[in-house]
Amino acid sequence: MKINIMDKLFSRVEERGVVCLGLDTALEYIPAHVFEGRCEEEAIFQFNKEIIDATLDVVACFKVQIAYYEALGLKGLMAYSKTLAYLREKDAIIVADIKRGDIAATATQYAKAHFEGDFEADFITLSPYMGMDSIEPYLPYMETGSKGVFSLVRTSNKGAEDIENLDTIDGRKVYTIVGDKLTEMSKHMISDCGYSPIGGVIGCTHVEEGREIRKRFNNMFFLIPGYGAQGGKACDVAMYLNNGNGGVVNSSRGILLAYKKEGRDKEFALCAREESIIMRDEIKSEVESILRNN
Repeated sequence: MKINIMDKLFSRVEERGVVCLGLDTALEYIPAHVFEGRCEEEAIFQFNKEIIDATLDVVACFKVQIAYYEALGLKGLMAYSKTLAYLREKDAIIVADIKRGDIAATATQYAKAHFEGDFEADFITLSPYMGMDSIEPYLPYMETGSKGVFSLVRTSNKGAEDIENLDTIDGRKVYTIVGDKLTEMSKHMISDCGYSPIGGVIGCTHVEEGREIRKRFNNMFFLIPGYGAQGGKACDVAMYLNNGNGGVVNSSRGILLAYKKEGRDKEFALCAREESIIMRDEIKSEVESILRNN
């Protein structure tokens, strides 16, 4: 029997903590010695492989941002495909950060491209701002329990105020309407862990909204950006979780470039592991503090 992907992610968080490691690998992130005797494609994959091997048991999942690979053309996409294949080989949970947002036949092809074949992932990110029919073509994969999506709802960037935070005629914010519609769409797909396969991208930089968002979208699993480089702290993140679960917290540069803090180029993978553990434990400590005080 195939394991429901949301139940699997929930279990990984229970076992390994909430860290989602972003493999947003730019060439300039890779230490010089990794390039020795390797072309760019091979160097990217080798860097990713060593990071994966060093962190597999201390992170819940890996988010691979396709733009970093697309920017390098075919060689970049080959490194992307190899990275996904290696993650599958290691039974890691993959979030492909592709942010697609089209409708009908086009969206059906995007679903096939990123839920099957060379670019197969467990979860993908989507933008719902063309409407809910931009999500519908992905439903057949989610209804089997084998795949999931994280749809943009309340993002961590400054420009989120331009549209997502606007008031509507019924008094709700735009992002609240989006979240409500996603909740309605997925209510028949709640898994054993209590969450649907339609998760939400919820940035942790809007601290004043955190508790309300978590309460309103109680059956929505969150992919939480904004930690670290964008200003989000462990205490901010904790309020977006449900007793330490119900979400994963992404960090990309903060983990990938941890080796630069002390000039430990040769130990870049070990530094990534150490940084992941620090992040995991800081968030866990804040969650425990909240539970003690409630």
